[in-house]
Amino acid sequence: MTNVYIDGSVGTTGLRIFDRLSGRNDISLMTLSEDRRKDRAAREEMINSSDITFLCLPDDAAVEAVSLCKNKETRIIDASTAHRTNADWSYGLPELSSSHRDAIKSSRRIAIPGCHASGFCAVVYPLVISGILPKDYPIAAHSVTGYSGGGKSMIADYTAENRADSLSSPGQYALGGTHKHLKEMTAVCSLAQKPLFNPIVADFYSGMVVSVPIYTSYLNGIKDTKALHSFFTDYYKDEKLISILPYNEKGTENGFLYANELSGRDNMQILISGNDERVLLAARFCNLGKGASGAAVQCMNIMLGLDETTGLVV
Repeated sequence: MTNVYIDGSVGTTGLRIFDRLSGRNDISLMTLSEDRRKDRAAREEMINSSDITFLCLPDDAAVEAVSLCKNKETRIIDASTAHRTNADWSYGLPELSSSHRDAIKSSRRIAIPGCHASGFCAVVYPLVISGILPKDYPIAAHSVTGYSGGGKSMIADYTAENRADSLSSPGQYALGGTHKHLKEMTAVCSLAQKPLFNPIVADFYSGMVVSVPIYTSYLNGIKDTKALHSFFTDYYKDEKLISILPYNEKGTENGFLYANELSGRDNMQILISGNDERVLLAARFCNLGKGASGAAVQCMNIMLGLDETTGLVV
């Protein structure tokens, strides 16, 4: 039996992790009463008594929680932004390479990727690491996500009885060209410069699509969409949680790619479409699933030597 504590269990990520683990007979969930949930001493005791602690906290609180861990046997899985580019932490996207998966197996500190970064890295990292996409290519990326990605306050805004009319329309944000996921997107994919990134929140609860358009003339070795489709199919051929959609130059679903199709699920789909001059790479998944809680549980399963899909919805 593995003793698991979720620090920050009442947020959207923590609640989904609790939901995925609560029905399992190999996990003992350690909980604090509501009046002790924010008590530092109580949290410290729980962290050090656990085999695995999930951190579903703001960045500063996650750093503090790590400092409370004195037990060298406790393994920590952090869903915040705080440790994603820290060399002492393993990056929790095991599908990127065998070295990523091996690091997760043996590590005591795992940083779960950001939701936008998960989709971005899934389509960009393989091309860069294989030498197909130059590291200095000026990448642009667009991401449409459900409003649950904004946490409790945004969920409250979107579900309010007399909400603003503007919330019925997609809203682009991070207009100043900064976003907290840019750092890991750039570092994990070894890019020479930060991508041009356009995140958009829309009026649906969960799900997302991260898309990256590329000019094929800048690619090395591969110059058409069918060849790229074959490349990604081979790259992810053994993965259980990332799959490649059938090739169709016009996309899928009658020419559309709907961002909420995988809402509530923990897997990811990759689409390659377009033409031999301009190709569109897109990753579709749930921002609360493969973009957060599902990825965290997957990493825990790998750490424990279990089938990585155990307890997940695929």
